[in-house]
Amino acid sequence: MTTDVRTAHTARLTPAELSAVRGLLHDAFDGDFGDDDWDHTLGGMHALVHDGHGLAAHGAVVMRRVRHRGRWLRVGYVEGVAVRRDVRRRGLGGTVMGALEEIVVRAYDVGALSASDEGAALYAARGWRTWPGPIHALGPDGLVRLPDEEGSTYLWPALAAEPGEELVFDWRDGDVL
Repeated sequence: MTTDVRTAHTARLTPAELSAVRGLLHDAFDGDFGDDDWDHTLGGMHALVHDGHGLAAHGAVVMRRVRHRGRWLRVGYVEGVAVRRDVRRRGLGGTVMGALEEIVVRAYDVGALSASDEGAALYAARGWRTWPGPIHALGPDGLVRLPDEEGSTYLWPALAAEPGEELVFDWRDGDVL
């Protein structure tokens, strides 16, 4: 199997390619990938791996903002990482993440993502580290604590953190992180 990865902005993907990505994400997340999740995956750079059967793996990085120590940082937020079921555990997730990390290094202050239990080992093995403090979002009515995101929000490279220090993410519809 080839592990060549193609990177392209959402604007450069054809309707057929976008449909294939959405189908892969729907299948990979057992149907639990809704319209807001899809919207969060669009508008940035995508990493795609194809094989003889079509799209085998995908991930995207989109721009977000996070406040750390009083400064708003540009964040390359990783979204929609998935590998087709029949080719899992063959390194394709790592191939996709390598391409996304290259984008993060070149275009952002830091990378961030919210990991599922299934994906956490991949990210940790690549040097992504969980944020040890509180996670908030700046919502329409002010700061909103996101306790469900604490322990599953990963950064790369890791930011310095004092005990209890918070991160504040920008707001978006659906799952904020």
